[in-house]
Amino acid sequence: MSAATSVAIIGGGIGGLTLALALRRHGMDAAVYEQAPELREVGAAVALSANGNRVLHELGLRAGLAECSAVPTELIYRHWLSGERVVAYGVGEDYEQRFGAPYCGVHRADLQKMLADECGDRVFLDHRLIDLSASSDEYRLEFANGAVVSADVVVGADGVHSTVRRWVTDSEPAVYSGTSGFRGLVQAEQLPSLPDPGAIQFWMGPGAHVLHYPIGDGSLVNFLAVVHEPEQWRSSSWTEEMSLERIRTFFDGWYPGVREMIERTSVPQRWALFGQRPLNRWYRDGIVLLGDAVHAMLPHHGQGANQSIEDAAALAECLHRYGREEALARYERLRRARTRAVQRSSWVASDLLHLPDGPEAERRDRGLNDISTTLQWIHSHDARAAASA
Repeated sequence: MSAATSVAIIGGGIGGLTLALALRRHGMDAAVYEQAPELREVGAAVALSANGNRVLHELGLRAGLAECSAVPTELIYRHWLSGERVVAYGVGEDYEQRFGAPYCGVHRADLQKMLADECGDRVFLDHRLIDLSASSDEYRLEFANGAVVSADVVVGADGVHSTVRRWVTDSEPAVYSGTSGFRGLVQAEQLPSLPDPGAIQFWMGPGAHVLHYPIGDGSLVNFLAVVHEPEQWRSSSWTEEMSLERIRTFFDGWYPGVREMIERTSVPQRWALFGQRPLNRWYRDGIVLLGDAVHAMLPHHGQGANQSIEDAAALAECLHRYGREEALARYERLRRARTRAVQRSSWVASDLLHLPDGPEAERRDRGLNDISTTLQWIHSHDARAAASA
């Protein structure tokens, strides 16, 4: 594809910004259009595994990430009440040697700012897409602020509730998973009862689980507490206010360190966790989807951001190597099977993490001894190499 080809990316999240940088690496012009008046990532933090970090390192962000991220000591699964270590797996130097990049925790705002700074003046804020139409081989994009631009390729990187998706497919949007979560950032020194605060840990219990890991210089612990709530999500937003007293009730009787985290949440609201039913169509003509817009997944493997980064690397490589139609068809083939497998695994993990004590939980705990197999097929994947093969 010609280096003069223009790409309009709708959505200034991690996936959209990574795509802009990856396209620029190939000498292609890409502009990012974000509807918010300022860049503000949803969620407190993100865990970057090797499959995402390798891409970011290739884009020149290794040093910047090292300055603002923390590398966990271990991956630990624990019992909700006793705190017993069910299984532990090293994710320090051995992990980096095995997978070619570190596993780290970083504040989403820090990562987003780093990516946006690298994109420079090609990020346009306060641009909410309201119309998209074809004109010859180009697309005309109209925004609520009156701006009108043209592009050869339009990428919908605009999240779970994607606007661009309706121009690609009439498939159902992302669906509520029956689980919701509470997030927070807590100083590690405020968690005296929490064992191994420098590790990434899952606490597994009846109808709920808690994931936490260090970010930044390691003094902050980011957590996501997930509860099983099968009733349909009725709010028009994917967040809603909830009292701290109500949040506490979900974790009554849990290990003291878990309760300390819940007590210190600074955001007394719950987040609906949405998943995307696998889509058969990822593109139509020159309009294509990326990240949560096409494969929103549950966070139980920490792969939402990482799969968006993989998408960006693969799409940029395809657009660089092939004409538009062939590039988008190849991108869809490469990424559809991969993301479906990760999605499916994260849905299975959701149920397994919430088992009550008993024979099923014991079988799950024995199965966790094979966690390295899951890490291998997810974290070893090289999206850019797959797209260039």
